[in-house]
Amino acid sequence: MTEPKRPNKSPRRRAREFAVQALYQSMMNQNTPLGDIANHLREHTDFKNADKELFNRLFLGASHNQSDYMQQIVPHLDRDEKMINPIERAILLMATHELNAMLETPHAVIINEAIEVTKTFGGTDSHKFINGILDKLAAQLRPAKQPESEA
Repeated sequence: MTEPKRPNKSPRRRAREFAVQALYQSMMNQNTPLGDIANHLREHTDFKNADKELFNRLFLGASHNQSDYMQQIVPHLDRDEKMINPIERAILLMATHELNAMLETPHAVIINEAIEVTKTFGGTDSHKFINGILDKLAAQLRPAKQPESEA
């Protein structure tokens, strides 16, 4: 029997996955410049299939605004901020940046993409945690109904 083929990931999904990896690396290696982390991913991974512009916007935007975004996230947590694992934190930062700064992307798409990235990198039920936080953040940050389109 052959295994069913998994659909190829879109360049935007890959960019989000690389952004999460870069954010994670920056948390684990706080003395490493962001440019070095980004360059390492660009040179040593399957980065050619990613949306490079989206990666740069997500990684650099989430990195530079990390403390502001955590202030937005913390009120919605059901645990102490220190108890969030680094992967969940990276995904929340990435999605919070996208909710704040990329109004062209519908909030439902941002949440769905964050859930899918969490299923790739996070723990078994992490996607439920991420979904709950992002639903609350989206209601706060984007109270007006948006058209639902693909991004």
